[in-house]
Amino acid sequence: MTRKLLHKTQKTYLIYSIITFFIVSPIFYFVTEKLYLDDADETLQLNKQRFDNQILPNFKINDIAIWNSYNPDNLILKTIPLQKDSIFSTIAFSEMEQEDEPYRVFYSAIQIENKPFLYSEKISLLESEDLLISIAILFVILIALLLIGIMMITSLMSKRIWQPFYRLINEIENFEIDKDVVPHFNTSNIEEFNRLNDSVEKLIRKNVEIYNSQREFIDNAAHELQTPLAIFRSKLDLLIQREDITKGQTEIIRAINRNINRLIKLNKNLLILSKIDRNKELDLEECSLKNILEKQVVFFTEQAKSKQINFTLKIDKDISVKANKNLTEILFSNLFLNAIQNNIENGNVQIEMIKNKVRISNSSDKPEISKDKLFNRFAKSNQNQQGNGLGLAIVKKIADQHHWEVAYSFVPSKHTFTIEF
Repeated sequence: MTRKLLHKTQKTYLIYSIITFFIVSPIFYFVTEKLYLDDADETLQLNKQRFDNQILPNFKINDIAIWNSYNPDNLILKTIPLQKDSIFSTIAFSEMEQEDEPYRVFYSAIQIENKPFLYSEKISLLESEDLLISIAILFVILIALLLIGIMMITSLMSKRIWQPFYRLINEIENFEIDKDVVPHFNTSNIEEFNRLNDSVEKLIRKNVEIYNSQREFIDNAAHELQTPLAIFRSKLDLLIQREDITKGQTEIIRAINRNINRLIKLNKNLLILSKIDRNKELDLEECSLKNILEKQVVFFTEQAKSKQINFTLKIDKDISVKANKNLTEILFSNLFLNAIQNNIENGNVQIEMIKNKVRISNSSDKPEISKDKLFNRFAKSNQNQQGNGLGLAIVKKIADQHHWEVAYSFVPSKHTFTIEF
């Protein structure tokens, strides 16, 4: 499954952002919690220093009960063995909340009237949990907004940045080498796209030049071959009429004459293709397909007598099309000739004209024609068949010039070509 480059880039960014989020989130949480606990510890130590400096010098043992009654979170306790100050976290019951809450507790040994006591102070960590949750929510929102912003900015910027590339693709997709129009690519402020445009334009120009040279060569060669081929055939006709040649020589001359006729037909087809390629604007006129088909059937019925092939013409209603009459006649002529060449003894050719379609079917003992090579030039369904492999290529070319659709179908012993107008 193919995807756009922008989508692949966005997917990479998304995966990276999600991985980063799951890595950073716990680190962020534990660092924030550590900072909050350090702040709570510092507060406890400052409170202890203030107690030592301001209260402890004048504090009496008799004041302990009163102090504890007014300071439930800051108590003076009887001494317990304590080597140094101690700070730790614990869970204790809160009178105010009437439930267990997390606390940070500070213990420190003190002397009151030269007797050992324990200074105890605790700070509720409930607010820290609320704060951490709030910070985590804000962090998630911030990351989400950041990710959405990055995706939107990336999408907008990518579309703008890649605009020359998409224009290049559109030009290439719409380019047709036989139209003699070389696409022009606009310059961009991105060096890589300018280099790509220049490279593609040079490549297209070079291929157009090669194509035009090949087309001109075929055109010239076909024209130049007409005269010697005609002379060659006329000389063979004169030679075969001589009375002093043997029967064997006659057969050889006839074989040569058959191949000369094939060369003449090949030359003619090449000229037709060259003419179609060269003439972009066709001379169109209103044509009756009924008249064209009837004329072709009469002509090819005579040619099909040697194989005893029967032609059947069924016309539901005449179709009038705006087309080049000569090219339309060539199209059906090639289809009829193909139907005869690929037919069998005592076979049949069925021509049907229904609505906006003409369907030409022929009986055959040959397999289905490969649709990949069906309309390729010089391609044959059977290498032993007579012909030059240009007939169906000409059919496709003429149909394309008129914007008609050509379809091929096969059922056992039957080949069918359909022209949709």
